[in-house]
Amino acid sequence: MNDDVRNIVLGVVATAVSGGFGWFTRTYLWRRDLRRKQAFFGLPTGSDCLFVVNRQMGGKDSSLHRNDAFALLEISGLIRDCGATVQIVPHDAARQGFGERTEFCVGGPASNSRTTAHLASLLPGVQVDVSTDPGPERGSISVGGERYLWEKGMVEHVVLARLVTERGTRPVFLLSGQTANSNQAAARYLAKHHRELARRHGRDSFCLLLKVINSDAYGPDVTELVADVTRQARTPAVATA
Repeated sequence: MNDDVRNIVLGVVATAVSGGFGWFTRTYLWRRDLRRKQAFFGLPTGSDCLFVVNRQMGGKDSSLHRNDAFALLEISGLIRDCGATVQIVPHDAARQGFGERTEFCVGGPASNSRTTAHLASLLPGVQVDVSTDPGPERGSISVGGERYLWEKGMVEHVVLARLVTERGTRPVFLLSGQTANSNQAAARYLAKHHRELARRHGRDSFCLLLKVINSDAYGPDVTELVADVTRQARTPAVATA
C-alpha cells in the first residue's frame, strides 16, 4: 500500500469515527433532553394525560374560544414530543382526582369549574374576582396582598402553576388567565421556558404570575414574568392578610 492509498484510507476512517462520535453525542443529548422534559411534565413514553378545556365566556357551554384552542395546540406539541397521548375533557365532565396522570387545566374560575376546585384545594392564597358586574376589579387576581387588575386590550394577567401533592405523583399544570388570550400566552410561555423552569424548580410545585402587555397590538406574544408567588399562593388568603 503506497502513501496515497494509506492517506485516503486513514481519511475515510477518521471521517467515519468523527461522524459516528458526532451522531452518538447528538443522540445522547437528545435523549437526555427528552428524559428531562418527560420528567418535568410527568409524561413518560406511551403515557396518557388529561387536557381540561373551559367554556367560552359569554358563549354556549360547549363552545371554546379560539385562543384557548390555540393554547391546546401549543401544549399538544409538548405532549407529542414526550411520546404521550392526550384526552380532552370539558371542565364540567372532569370528575376525578389528580396525581395519577398529568393534567393541563386551562381557563380561569369564571369559565372552568375544575380551576375553581384546584385553586381552592391547591392554591388557597389565590383569589379571583368572578363577578360579572362592570368595574375595575372585575377579573382581578389577588395573591400575597397584591391585586392585579385587568385592563382590556392593554394588561392581562395569568397564573401559571405546576402542582404536585406528593413526590412521585403526576403534576397538574394550571393556566388560569383573565382572558383566553392570556391563557394562550401562558401555554406559549410554558412551551418556551420549560427547560429553565425545570432547572429552577425541579419536580416541585411552583406558581408564577405572568403579565401580557398590549394584547390588542401583540396578542399573546409579549409576556413577562411578574413574580414567583409560590409561597403566597399556597398560604390561605386569610393567613396572608
